Amino acid sequence: MLSVNRTAMPAVRELIDRRDELGVAVAEQENGATCIDCGVHVAGSYRAGALFVEICLAGLATTAITMGRVGGVPVPFLHLTVSRPALACLGSQKAGWVLKAGGYSAMASGPARALSLKPKNTYKMLGYRDTSEIGILALEADTLPGEEVTGFIAEKCGIEPENLYVLVAPTRSLVGSVQISGRVVTATLHKLEEKGYDVLRISHAAGRSPIAPVKRTGIEAMGTTNDCNIYYGSVSLVAEGYDPVFATLPSQTSPDYGRPFARVLKDAGYDFLKVDSLLAFSPAEVTVNDSESGEVHHFGSLNADVLLESFGFL
Repeated sequence: MLSVNRTAMPAVRELIDRRDELGVAVAEQENGATCIDCGVHVAGSYRAGALFVEICLAGLATTAITMGRVGGVPVPFLHLTVSRPALACLGSQKAGWVLKAGGYSAMASGPARALSLKPKNTYKMLGYRDTSEIGILALEADTLPGEEVTGFIAEKCGIEPENLYVLVAPTRSLVGSVQISGRVVTATLHKLEEKGYDVLRISHAAGRSPIAPVKRTGIEAMGTTNDCNIYYGSVSLVAEGYDPVFATLPSQTSPDYGRPFARVLKDAGYDFLKVDSLLAFSPAEVTVNDSESGEVHHFGSLNADVLLESFGFL
């Protein structure tokens, strides 16, 4: 059976081997775990961000960064294609592990989730569990984990600490901006999963999303990075048969649509329970190719005005 940790390892190796060129720092902890700083104490780079995305997607995706425009403004875009979307997106990239160890907390994604089975219902749905002796985990956090944390991760994954690789990028960093744009396809599949759709019927997927500018605070960064996908993220799916749920995927269907995400949170008193829980998992537009009938369906549209407001141009 394919090992998502092993298929991700070539991208991890590239990140390590090109550390100086890519603006990342690599440290081996005393317990043997390898920690790769992608933005906490370093600048990172666009390529480091693209590799971060490929690693989170278990090496089952290809990425490219190009220049495009949002309205009349030139903006970098991340493009990606994903093989085995259900496994790569939900079985690896999905931030399904709320990591808490000692006083450290972070949202964890990446192939090592398939070793720890976080969350179990996702892997039950996929009918998958990795048995690799190597584990790779990506953390969205402002600080680097210590040995207590990496030891905890290794224990939960059933591996030795010396076989663990942990990547860390804050939301408020260049790699953080790239990696969240790289979640546009995964967000869409997560929304389908939450709505009860059989995501194993999605055979191929591709996406494109702008890369947010780096902001001063984490809250600002959370807003702009999510807005890239909500207001200008495009997803294309190949599905085995049509389902009415596809029409509900675009962000326009959310009652909180139309304002920058940071403002939505502020207006809700930063109470996430008052915000549509699926807004952040909604792309701006979705195209679905029904491989059984050959029909193509398009839902949603791009919204340059709200995204430019989020970026600070308006």
